[in-house]
Amino acid sequence: MEQFWQKLKTLALHRSGDCCNDSENGSDRTHATSGTCETGTALSAETVAYLQRLVGEPISNLPLYQTALTHRSVVHDPATTSLIESNQRLEFLGDSVLGMLISEYLFKGFPESAEGELSSNRAKIVNSKSLAGFARSLGLGDHLILGESADHHKIRSSESALADAFESLIGAIYLDKGIKTAFDFVIRNIIEHVNFNTIVAAEHNYKSRLIEYTQSNHLPPPLYTVITETGAEHEKSFTVGVSCSGELLGTGTAQRKKDAEQLAAKEAMERIHLTLS
Repeated sequence: MEQFWQKLKTLALHRSGDCCNDSENGSDRTHATSGTCETGTALSAETVAYLQRLVGEPISNLPLYQTALTHRSVVHDPATTSLIESNQRLEFLGDSVLGMLISEYLFKGFPESAEGELSSNRAKIVNSKSLAGFARSLGLGDHLILGESADHHKIRSSESALADAFESLIGAIYLDKGIKTAFDFVIRNIIEHVNFNTIVAAEHNYKSRLIEYTQSNHLPPPLYTVITETGAEHEKSFTVGVSCSGELLGTGTAQRKKDAEQLAAKEAMERIHLTLS
């Protein structure tokens, strides 16, 4: 794990220097007044100012944030003529960074909580429903970059699109400004959010409950498998099954694999309770 985070730190240093003040090549692409690098982006001045307020300090690599806001519908839109990267890779990184930061906060803030409770609370905070709620509080949907042929109203209010963009934004902040600025963003917009305590106090996460059940009964850990994928590339729906010892316990369908896994775990827990009752 230590080697993994060291790699991320190295990548962050590399990426933050890619865009601005490229003195070795004899060019200076830093904006003279705002400190932002705007070359090669299609972001409006309004969105640039919005991002600046969210980050809380001068942005060094603005193209990263454009990628964070780019929904996959842009990449798969027939009207797209240039190579554009969606936020899916940044979402992967942001998910890991967010998970680590929330884990650290819970570990230090709840010293009497056991591992199972910490895992459950983390899952409740970083699931798509919670993340979409945080994103809505920021008005993030208004600044998403969407494909011309996509359903803009639907995507801007979509739970999965908002959650992905929120995680992607954290990934961009981490690469651009480092772990401290990313943590400051998480504190302001998650930990200090008005709904944070309500989220933590909510019913335990189904995936965590299923893991706790298998561990307490000395069973193999649950195995999640994608059964089917349907729909257009930017509006896919996943059906996931969860099994234990080769037996299918439940299935779930959602736009995000994480949510489909939750629904599958929920069905599995309901089946287990029915069997035991």
